[in-house]
Amino acid sequence: MVKQESIIEFEWDKGNIDKNYEKHGITPNQAEEAFLDERLKVKKDFKHSQKEERQIALGKNLTKNILFIVFTRRKNKIRIISARMANIKEKRNYEKT
Repeated sequence: MVKQESIIEFEWDKGNIDKNYEKHGITPNQAEEAFLDERLKVKKDFKHSQKEERQIALGKNLTKNILFIVFTRRKNKIRIISARMANIKEKRNYEKT
């Protein structure tokens, strides 16, 4: 879980900030909103953590869409790498308690 009080801000790579909207229709604000979800699920992304530790988050944004987000932490900043709508399997995983 990402503790909300430990997040100072979000950081976006210039190459990724528009890419998520162009590819997946997810705005930066929508991706950031998912981190406010009380049921946010976070796990380590072992497959893509060679250069830096990456994590995967499943959370609902304010419009109740479940998002799949890949991110890394840099000090107290969350750097979102990718954000898209969760697929059926990911939605089921999110719904499990």
